Amino acid sequence: MKKMTFLLIIFMVTGSGFAFEKVGATSFQFLKVMTDARSTGMAEAQSAAVNSAEAVFWNPAALTQIENFDVAISYLDWLLDTSQSSVAAAFSLSDLGVVGFHVMAVDIGDIQVTTVDALGFIGDEYNPGLTGETIAPGAVSIGLSYARQLTDKLSFGVTGKYVQEDLKVDKASNIVFDAGLTFDTGFKSLRLAAAIRHFGAEVTYIDQSYPLPQTFTIGVAGYLVAPRGGFLLNSSAHSLLIAYDMSQPRDYNQQHHLGFEYSFKDFVFLRAGYKFNFDEEGAAFGFGLKLVGLRIDYSYSDFGQYLDSVHRFSVGFMRK
Repeated sequence: MKKMTFLLIIFMVTGSGFAFEKVGATSFQFLKVMTDARSTGMAEAQSAAVNSAEAVFWNPAALTQIENFDVAISYLDWLLDTSQSSVAAAFSLSDLGVVGFHVMAVDIGDIQVTTVDALGFIGDEYNPGLTGETIAPGAVSIGLSYARQLTDKLSFGVTGKYVQEDLKVDKASNIVFDAGLTFDTGFKSLRLAAAIRHFGAEVTYIDQSYPLPQTFTIGVAGYLVAPRGGFLLNSSAHSLLIAYDMSQPRDYNQQHHLGFEYSFKDFVFLRAGYKFNFDEEGAAFGFGLKLVGLRIDYSYSDFGQYLDSVHRFSVGFMRK
C-alpha cells in the first residue's frame, strides 16, 4: 500500500510540473466544455467521483468501476445559440481491463458570410454586406480509452483522441492524450485521484501556434452517508457523496470544484456544487433518476449576470 501511495504522489507532483507551465491563450477551447449532466450538476468535481462511461472525459482510470458495459449520451445547450453533444461507451474485458470510446461534437450553427465588398444598396434596399453564402464551423473529438487495475486499490487509465476544429478560414487537427490514476484508500469510502487532460503538441492556425488547454487535476471523494463506508453514518436508504477537485489549467489560475450528490435508494438523485475562481461560472444544480440500469440526468449552471444559464441533459445505461 505504501508503494502504491508513493506512485500516486509521484504522478501528482510530475503532473503539476506540466500544468504550471502557464500561457495566455490555448487552442481547442471546446475540450474544456463538458457535456454530461451528472458531473456538471456537481460543479465538475469528478476526477475521483465519476463512476460511468463519462470517465473518458474526466479520468480514464475510473473506467475500472464498470463491471460489464456502460453507455451515455449527453446534450449541452451552450452559449450564443451553439450546442455540444457527446456519446461515451465503456466495456469490461474482465481481467484484461476496460476499454472506452467517445465522440464529442460541437455545432456552432450556420453563419452568414459578409464582406466589405458586398456593402451597399441593391436597388432601394441596403445590403449590410451579406454575400448569400453560409458557413457552418464546428469541432469534433474522437477517442479511445483503456483502464486497468494495478492492485485492488490502484487503477490507471489512458486516452488517445483525434481532435479537429474547422473554422472554415482554417482547419487544425491534433492527437491529444489524457492519463489518470485512482486510489481507493481502504479507509471508509475515501478515494483519491489525479488526472492530466489534453496533453500533446501545439496546434497551428495559419502562421501562429497555440498550446493545448492542458489541465492537471487532483481530486478526493467519499460518502458522508452510505449503505457502507459512510464517514458520518451508514444507511440502507440514503447516501450523500462529497467531492472536491483542485485544477491547474494551463491558461488560467488555480481553480476549485466542490460538489455534492444525495440519493434516495439509488433511485432519486439531487446534486449541487460550486466552482471557485471562474470568471462567470459559479453555482450548479442537478437531479437524476435511475431505474434498472437506465439513468436520466439534468443539470443547470449559472453563468452570472451577463450570460444565459446553461442546461445539460444526459441519458445512460449500465449493465452490471
